[in-house]
Amino acid sequence: MKKVFIVGCGAYMDAGYGCPGEWRCLKAAALGEGKFDEPVQVIAFVRCECPGRTIIPNINMASKLAGIKPDVIHLSKCLAESKPGCPYATPEDMARLIESNFGVPVIPGTHKY
Repeated sequence: MKKVFIVGCGAYMDAGYGCPGEWRCLKAAALGEGKFDEPVQVIAFVRCECPGRTIIPNINMASKLAGIKPDVIHLSKCLAESKPGCPYATPEDMARLIESNFGVPVIPGTHKY
């Protein structure tokens, strides 16, 4: 079973735009729906905090605390598809930054609901 990390947008979740946080992403991961091609094991759910400077240290800390390197990292739907989008970086920029630091693929998005 693939081991994944999910990175969510902390500002989006805190603002109450209809995304309470993890449950939709976790449901899609468990059922293999949306951007997950099969049921996966979520090892960490990390929040990106504006302006994004903590994204790499947060993922690094989650990896160390879990003791497991993920097979893939997903940018949550609220991070990859929110409108308005992040004013600091595009999902593509975030994906490149994460991939270059951790050497694992980054997939923008998690679920369709």
